[in-house]
Amino acid sequence: MPDVKIYFNPKCGTARSALALIREAGIEPEIIEYLKTPPSRAELAALAKLAGGAAALLREKEPLAAELGLKGAAEGKILDAIAANPILLNRPVVVTPKGAKACRPAELVKELL
Repeated sequence: MPDVKIYFNPKCGTARSALALIREAGIEPEIIEYLKTPPSRAELAALAKLAGGAAALLREKEPLAAELGLKGAAEGKILDAIAANPILLNRPVVVTPKGAKACRPAELVKELL
């Protein structure tokens, strides 16, 4: 399947597991290490649209999310915060022609393949 992307943090076990599942399906995805190459605000908005909203992209367990009061916040505020602080992007986010999803647990990636 072409056009598979994974927003990836190599230090995250769940992200590594999701990548392994994608590769087991015979797919070599485009790997985006979002902490090194953060997505733009526009890219985040497009991802949010595919994933069902900005809240689906937010890593709520990150202490910064609580500090910024992002739980239940408006879409724009969440997207602005993730754009300014890529650590707030839930991981891994996988994008395929079927849509986008934060794949926690990693097995959720199978729904997109």
